[in-house]
Amino acid sequence: MSLILSASRRTDIPAFYMDWFMERIEKGSFDLVNPYNGRMTRIDCSPENVHSIVFWSKNFGPFIEGEFDTRLADAGYKMFFQFTINPEHPILEPRVPPLRSRLEQMSYLIRRFGPAGVVWRFDPVCIGTDPNGFFFRTSDTFGEMAEHMAALGVRTCTFSFLDLYTKVIRRSAVKGVCFIDPEPAKKIAIASEMALLAGQLGIRLQACCEAELLQSLPKDVPITQASCIPAPLLIELYGEGCPLLPDKGQRRNKGCGCYLSRDIGSYKDHPCHHDCLFCYANPF
Repeated sequence: MSLILSASRRTDIPAFYMDWFMERIEKGSFDLVNPYNGRMTRIDCSPENVHSIVFWSKNFGPFIEGEFDTRLADAGYKMFFQFTINPEHPILEPRVPPLRSRLEQMSYLIRRFGPAGVVWRFDPVCIGTDPNGFFFRTSDTFGEMAEHMAALGVRTCTFSFLDLYTKVIRRSAVKGVCFIDPEPAKKIAIASEMALLAGQLGIRLQACCEAELLQSLPKDVPITQASCIPAPLLIELYGEGCPLLPDKGQRRNKGCGCYLSRDIGSYKDHPCHHDCLFCYANPF
């Protein structure tokens, strides 16, 4: 049974660490350090032992420019992409490329790997006030963003609402931003409107780690549970061979639908440089 590599929930490998990634691929293994107990495990990453690689990023520019997709495909690896594209916001995501560049990257990935091989992430939905006291809600741009994505061939979108961890509240206060956690009824209204807009454009909407929301939605709102490591779909795309087991290391109680994978990123060794205000991985 071969494994699924996740690269990575913990950082942005396609944007910042592809040279390191390819070095490990060429050496045939990754040394994984458990972020909680410090234990190290060596993972065989030969093509015979890897069913597929799920790449996560907000900027696939370096990945595409370096022709890493071609190099990996030529070596026998199969790929799947989770691409977060939110509206431009200089405070929330100060170091991601301009939207136009990211749309061009999405267009390339769709042409190269097909609509089934790429998921658009509108994630997270943020609501609050900026340093000038002006109200913002990123979901207000969802319809326009979805039109861009549908024109490129995107067929699946994953979203979630911002989780207000203490470190996120502390970090945002320093920048003069006050995030708001909307009441459940407001979340239902926002999600329902997003589902309507997405459905009109032929985009399937799914929610990541939003168990309470999914349980509360009216039955006619077509939002499903996301599986960001989607083993059944990967089998459909690339054939049998990976385990159809739930990933118990993720937030199952919050509604995570991911299947078992091995994440090869490191919070410590691979810090993300996008400097997103709402980042969960940033410890500060």
